[in-house]
Order: sequence, then structure tokens, then C-alpha cells
Amino acid sequence: MAQPSVLIIEDEEGVRTALARRLEMDGCQVAAATTGEEGMNHLDAAPVDLVLLDYRLPDIDGLAILQTIGEKWPDTLTVMMTAYTNVDLAIQAIRLGAYDYVSKPFSLDEMMVVVEKALEAKRLRTEVEWFRTAQQEEFGFDRIVARDPRMREVLNLLKNVAASEARTILLQGESGTGKDLVAKVLHYNSPRADHPFMNITCTALAETLLESELFGHEKGAFTDAWEKKKGLFELADGGTIFLDEIGDMPPPLQAKLLRFLEEKAFRRVGGTEDLVVDVRIIAATNKNLRDLVANRLFREDLFYRLNIFPVTLPPLRHRPHDIPVLADYFVERFNAEFHKAITGIDPAAMAVMQAYDWPGNVREMRNLIERAMLLSGSGRLTVDGLPTELMTSAIVAGSDSEENAEPLIVLGPKGVDIREVERLLVEKAIEQADGNQSRAAQLLGLSRDQLRYRLQKYGLLKAGAEEGA
Repeated sequence: MAQPSVLIIEDEEGVRTALARRLEMDGCQVAAATTGEEGMNHLDAAPVDLVLLDYRLPDIDGLAILQTIGEKWPDTLTVMMTAYTNVDLAIQAIRLGAYDYVSKPFSLDEMMVVVEKALEAKRLRTEVEWFRTAQQEEFGFDRIVARDPRMREVLNLLKNVAASEARTILLQGESGTGKDLVAKVLHYNSPRADHPFMNITCTALAETLLESELFGHEKGAFTDAWEKKKGLFELADGGTIFLDEIGDMPPPLQAKLLRFLEEKAFRRVGGTEDLVVDVRIIAATNKNLRDLVANRLFREDLFYRLNIFPVTLPPLRHRPHDIPVLADYFVERFNAEFHKAITGIDPAAMAVMQAYDWPGNVREMRNLIERAMLLSGSGRLTVDGLPTELMTSAIVAGSDSEENAEPLIVLGPKGVDIREVERLLVEKAIEQADGNQSRAAQLLGLSRDQLRYRLQKYGLLKAGAEEGA
């Protein structure tokens, strides 16, 4: 660990020498200056962790130096030293950013206590700043893979919402589409990034415990409430609260959440005082909230209050261009985590992955590649390393790279049901043609009547409603 650095700006030689000697004995790297100008020249050359600054100097007023330090070296802490006991002076110094104020004469032991606290505060600030920077790097917008046009639209919307003053954001999408990642990206790329991000899953706790976690409780509010406890809403003041699986929130809590969203106020469990905080609510669900409202399982007024900025994350099967990019990302990630040297994914295996429907979305892909890499030695990931269930949906994959290239045939180790293959191909063609039967028939090399026969045979005619020309 690096030695803490301290600069003493003091014109009294005895005080300056005694402080320097004691600080060096305590393991500090010490520099000294006799004038304000000399001290600021030193800071220009090499900023320090802490400045011990005398108020009365031969050339520059100590408060003027303190203000300059705050403007030019905001990461440096300052302790003012003065023989002039003056409350107004102390208040002014603190307002200008001084960490503390020490009156002369002082004992070295007294000063070392102040120095130790200041250096500890500096260390904590540095750690917090490092953590914040690391979080912002980890959850930058570049973490969201968006090569596919649908996902690019979502990404542009997220960038606008993150920078806005929106207090409520609703993330919708199937399980595994990355709603938790998006919530963190929204927070760490917003003006609230310097404040807390609180994450709670609405199904993780019983109703009574969930209310206490969100709103806190007063001492004696219920059995085992031995002392007052702040909830997430208080702790996240200025930041973001992520409420995952909001569709499963119990009705009584829905009412309290609605009150908070409308009035920006809440009460602790057992409390009588309204508390006001400034938080952004990001709610997420994999359920259709409109259906829940219709079935009276979710409050209609709360739904409309949350639905001000809705963002729907498309399932992976609707983002075909993102599949290779995501796969490469996970290979690179697990190479580092497992100390592997996998060079990529074999074209046949990638064809299988691109033809698969991914019901578990990005989470399923992550788990699949993690498993495949744990079982693989080196080289590329091949079809043999993929689960059998992927094969049924990935029997034939055409090549886009060469016009006359032969189709790639991929058979699972247990073989296939040819009728299931035909059904899947018809379904895939209709989906790729956006329901246009004529276009889907062309993709399969069939006439429209032949396609309609197969749509009727497999009960897919309703899905192919658009006739096409």
C-alpha cells in the first residue's frame, strides 16, 4: 500500500519540523513549505493526500489558499491550523472545504488523531471513487449488445431515458432478456450514478418483511423490531431502486408504492411521520401487467403510474444478428474466468445456435456456453458440445455467404423426427416472412397452395394470416 502523502504549509520552523518528524515516524511521505506560494508550487508539481495549512502566512492568506486547493485539487483534504481562536474563522474554513480546524497550540498526539481521521476519510473517498468508476465501466452502454435493428432502437431509447429526469421506468420482457443489467446501466449512466443503487426482488421476501425492507420500521413496530431500521427508500435517497418482478408485489404494498410515486412520501412501518426522499424507481416484470390489471391482480392506477416510460426488451429469438456477438462475448468472458483458450465457435455450432428459439433468452445462452466451455479443452466449441434440445430447432441452416453454397445439415446424436423438422421449417419461414404466405412459400421452394396445405396440416394456418401477392 502506498504511503500517504502530507504537505505542511507552515512558516514557524519549530511547528513545521516537529510535525514533519512525527508524520515520518508514522509512515507518511512528508513535504514542507514556508509560504503559500511555495506550497501551491509543490501541489502543482505533485498533489498530495493531505495539506496541513497555517492560517497566517507571510505572503498569502490561508483561506485564499484553502479556496484554491478546493478549486484546483479537489481530491486533496486540508486541515487548517491557527493561533487565532475565532468561531467565524472556523465556520468560514469549513465552508471553503476544510476537513477540520485545529487551534494552536496543540499537542502532536492531538494533531495525529486529526491526521489519522483525515487520511482514513481520504482512503475511503478513493475507494468509493474507484468502485464508482469500476461500476460505470462494467455497466456502460457498450455492455448491451445491440447489433440487431430492434435492439438498437431499444438502446437509443435507454440512452434518452437514462439522461432524463424520469422518476419511474418500467422494463418489460421475457425472463432472461437482461432486465437487471439494463436497470444497472440506466443507473450508472444517469445523473444519479454517484448515489446508491438498491435492488430487491418482490418475490424474495414475505409481504411483512418486504414492506419493512422497502420502507423501514420503527422500534417496536412488530415482534423482533428491536430498533429503528431505515428502508431502501431512505438509504437510496438521490439514487435508484430496482423493483424486480413488480407484477408479484402484494396488493397492500402496491397501494403504498402508488402513494409514494404520487406524493414522494412514505412512512416507516409503525411510524407516524411522513418521510420525503428523491429516488428513481425502475420496475421490471416478465408478466403482462395489462392482463394482471384485467384480472384485478395488479392495481390499474399503479400500472399507469409505472408505465410512463415503458421499455420492452425483445427476446433473443427476435434478435438474430445479436446471437453471434453475444456468443463471442461469453466465450471471451469465460476464457478469462476459467483460464481457457477457446478460439471461438465452429460454424456448424453457430448455425445451430442461430436457428434455436432460445426460450431462456440471453441467460440461457450464457449458461449454455459456460457449460460447454467447462467441458471443452481447447480449440473451437463444436456441435458435440451443445445440448440435444438445440438440435431439434436447428436441423437445416442455409448459408448467406455464398449464393450457391450447399445447405448445412446438422443432425443431433439421437436423430430427428422428419415431420417435426418440416413443421419447424414452415413455422420459421412464416416468421421470417412476417406472415406473408407467398414470401414464405418462396423461401421453402413451394407453391402457395403447397404451403397452405402444410399450414393446415400442422395447425399453423392461423399464424399465416397474411396471404401475400
